[in-house]
Amino acid sequence: MGLGKLLHGHHEHADGGGTIDRPRAYDAFATIGFLGARRAAFTRLATAARPRAGDRVLDVGCGTGYLTRILSPVVTPTGHVTGLDPSPAMIDHARDRASANCTYVVGEGQSLPFPDGSFDLVVSSLAVHHMPTGARPEALRQMFRVLRPGGRLLIAEFRPPANPLARRVIGLLSGPAMRHDPQDLLGTMIPDAGFQVEAEGELPHLLYYVRATRPQ
Repeated sequence: MGLGKLLHGHHEHADGGGTIDRPRAYDAFATIGFLGARRAAFTRLATAARPRAGDRVLDVGCGTGYLTRILSPVVTPTGHVTGLDPSPAMIDHARDRASANCTYVVGEGQSLPFPDGSFDLVVSSLAVHHMPTGARPEALRQMFRVLRPGGRLLIAEFRPPANPLARRVIGLLSGPAMRHDPQDLLGTMIPDAGFQVEAEGELPHLLYYVRATRPQ
């Protein structure tokens, strides 16, 4: 059994989406996959998102809550971080480790259970490729809806290594979902949802990001 199947369990979609239902295995795999630099990688992501004290933040596809726990002290006790994931196992794991200003909700990105304009910042890291292909544009529209005017968005995805052998190894370990080119994966979904793209580019540790805003 490949690591992709080990992590996903039995909740996989035929069109490339799926949930991860083994949080401890996922955290162990992430530690290995980032070569011991997971904290540094996600700190860079948090910095790229530009959180502010007092922000209301939503992490779509939060998994075990790793990024939420990095963001929570930055937004200070006056802010709040909400993590959402379709896997109850991941949400339970995140709740067990929650910071005081973090809460977690079971749900899907394409059907966010929050009112319009609820958040100042929406982030989503390594999650879009787990969504069913047909649901991804709606997920971006939902992120737009729950952001206040002027709110910010950060989407980060895995960037396969340039070395062909390394790419093959990644594919064997994680399955086809991690072989994508992130620019092809995201395509024009972010501007099509109404966002104004401000910046995009590569980060260390094989990450690619897009930062955007909801126009005023």
